Amino acid sequence: MRDKHRKPVVMKIKPGISEYASTPDKASDYISPLLSFAAQHIPKNKHQETPLYILCTAGMRVLPESQQEALLEDLRTDIPVNFNFLFSDSHVEVISGKQEGVYAWIGINFVLGRFNHVEDEHEAVVEVQVPGSDQQETLVRKRTAGVLDMGGVSTQIAYEVPKTVSFASPQQEEIAKNLLAEFNLGCDAHRTEHVYRVYVSTFLGFGGNAARQRYEANLISTTQIQNKLLGQHQGEIADSPILDPCLPADLQDEVGPQEQRVHLRGTGDFDRCRLLLQPFLNRTNDTSTSLNGVYQPPIDFTNSQFYGFSEFYYCTEDVLRMGGDYNSTKYSNAAKSYCATQWKTLKERFDRGLYASHADQHRLKYQCFKSAWMHEVLHSGFVFPAAYENLRTALLVYDKEVQWTLGAILYRTRFLPLRDIPQESLKGSHSHWHHSFSFMNNHYLFLACFLVVVLSILLYLLRLRRIHKRSTLLRGASASGPGPRQSNSWPITGGDVTSAPHWPVLHFHRIICKGFYMTFAAKASQTLV
Repeated sequence: MRDKHRKPVVMKIKPGISEYASTPDKASDYISPLLSFAAQHIPKNKHQETPLYILCTAGMRVLPESQQEALLEDLRTDIPVNFNFLFSDSHVEVISGKQEGVYAWIGINFVLGRFNHVEDEHEAVVEVQVPGSDQQETLVRKRTAGVLDMGGVSTQIAYEVPKTVSFASPQQEEIAKNLLAEFNLGCDAHRTEHVYRVYVSTFLGFGGNAARQRYEANLISTTQIQNKLLGQHQGEIADSPILDPCLPADLQDEVGPQEQRVHLRGTGDFDRCRLLLQPFLNRTNDTSTSLNGVYQPPIDFTNSQFYGFSEFYYCTEDVLRMGGDYNSTKYSNAAKSYCATQWKTLKERFDRGLYASHADQHRLKYQCFKSAWMHEVLHSGFVFPAAYENLRTALLVYDKEVQWTLGAILYRTRFLPLRDIPQESLKGSHSHWHHSFSFMNNHYLFLACFLVVVLSILLYLLRLRRIHKRSTLLRGASASGPGPRQSNSWPITGGDVTSAPHWPVLHFHRIICKGFYMTFAAKASQTLV
């Protein structure tokens, strides 16, 4: 979606909503600018049919459940009061890392057109054993792309597993169940051509910044132990720094808290840095595992494609200026050259604007480390061959910033237009649809009461007409009959019967004003009997 200036309609705010864990009543105020922005760009007459989902990720996942629920409840309560989107209690939740990975995978493949039915002889295809099929049905369809995403804290991998997986043990099978997701992206749940089996795994602590923190903590610990054992003071002052191959040549740095301060000087040795980082991958000897010893199904590297986002892109593009199609040899050579360059020279290049516009001195300082870490995660952790040619690092795909949120909305609205809306999804007492449903009920109830009142009036008039005919007949009979019968007819015509209709009519006006139509109908019936 683009505005009148052809710019993408996108808005982001910081920090994350988890920052309001101690003041959950401010959660809805925090998110209000985002929703107001959306409301301005969506036609007002479409608000009621526009689904709104609020899905929380890693920052919320680390909070205690009680704090999570307090934040979510504030959103459930306040948002329907201020906005008219299609929104219910079930539209607000904390999603798992697995869900987030699946959504990212759906988003990138949707933008790439890998779910389209249109056949193209130039498109790569793959043979798939349809998940959940008793006969192990096999079909040929477009090859999907895998996703690699490295943030500051975590690293994630997601890709389709086209063939049925065999397991070495029941324990491995149980672990795999938590990492494999099977879902149907078709418009009909009974059709299987769009059933996908996707492997997703998230590795906390394996993001670029988190890995550097682990590396520095180990450096401090090792230095202290060696100094204590050997009676040295290495790294305690700037004149005797610890040599760090993961920092650019001659860069001076200090790490650790004040009481454990360690001075470093970069040597810019890319290959040495790679070797030092390998233990932090926590690999095992099991060939079916990757980072941290986590199970990973085999990848067909001869017929696959991957896109690398976030740090995979920044590491290749911001400084090295080689984002796009990844080549391991060219990347390693460029990283070696950067690491070995004097820090003074790197800063001069930065001042001359030779790097990407959003690159800063933090990027320059840790580019050597992150280049080595990305290389090891990719080739030693996920075991991508050095000669692999189908990895593309990217920030935009077809000029679109692809994020997991795109996949989330595609997955959750894949059956639109809605054929029906389950009642349980609308159970929120503050939901707009709940209010609309109640209004419709009240509308029909009013109409029913009105018809009952009209019918009661008609019955009353018919009854009154019959009474009038009877009184006319009795009056005629008394005029022609003996005297005593005339006096006996007076209460019917002169007092009780003539005045009787007036009380219900007056009562009718009083009851109408109060809105008790049913009460009047019952009262009128009792009076006329």
